Amino acid sequence: MNFVHKNSIVRKIWSNADTILFIFGGAAAEFSLNKAVDWLYFTGKLPADPIGRLFSTVIYAQQIIFSDEQNALAAIEKITAIHQSVEQSRGMKIPDWGYRDVLFMLIHYSISAFELLERKLTDVEKEEIFDVFNSVGERMGLKDLPHIHTDWLVVREQHLQANLLKSTLTDDLYKQYRKHLGSFRYLILWEVQKLVVPSRVRKLLSMSRFSFLKPFLLLYKFIQKIKFDKFLKQALLPPDYATQIMALDRTA
Repeated sequence: MNFVHKNSIVRKIWSNADTILFIFGGAAAEFSLNKAVDWLYFTGKLPADPIGRLFSTVIYAQQIIFSDEQNALAAIEKITAIHQSVEQSRGMKIPDWGYRDVLFMLIHYSISAFELLERKLTDVEKEEIFDVFNSVGERMGLKDLPHIHTDWLVVREQHLQANLLKSTLTDDLYKQYRKHLGSFRYLILWEVQKLVVPSRVRKLLSMSRFSFLKPFLLLYKFIQKIKFDKFLKQALLPPDYATQIMALDRTA
């Protein structure tokens, strides 16, 4: 039995490397503002390899989505165990809202990235996306999760207002993004983020609403049809991760 049924919109979203890259881009922006980002600095892994650390999050999410139930639950348990180990090392617990924020990012950016690159989602599809990731949160033992998508919208906004703050860690993380991506790829990341992040994130990062990438999205489907997108991605992606990211494309 699959953890996510084969005809799910979640599988369609997470079978496309382009969509996953936009999810990654949005999460990279919001991660930098989260008040719990110091937990990722505690291990030293985030500043040392911010692209790899954040990319591992989306890889775990994709593995869960495309696994059978037994393997998906094993992956969720592994994630929980990793976090518990970090908590023991630091001698304190990651706040519950910190876990929820990451879960909420996966819901939000799954929706915003797909709608940007493909089409508007129906209310039923949005509910399905919420249900899948909410079930992951429940399996992790997270508390105070909303029960339906419309309730999640309210809680999500509350989290954005309460749990985000621009700090010295924000500035440092963006310096690391630039260092590891190079100036050109960093610029592309910044422009991608403008297109998918909520207004609260855009405001805290002093982003304009305009992105020069938006006109190019009109060419997106044509580029896919002529199979030029593979060469484009190889040119834009960091060489260390290009092969891994290309492998994210899979059959839904």
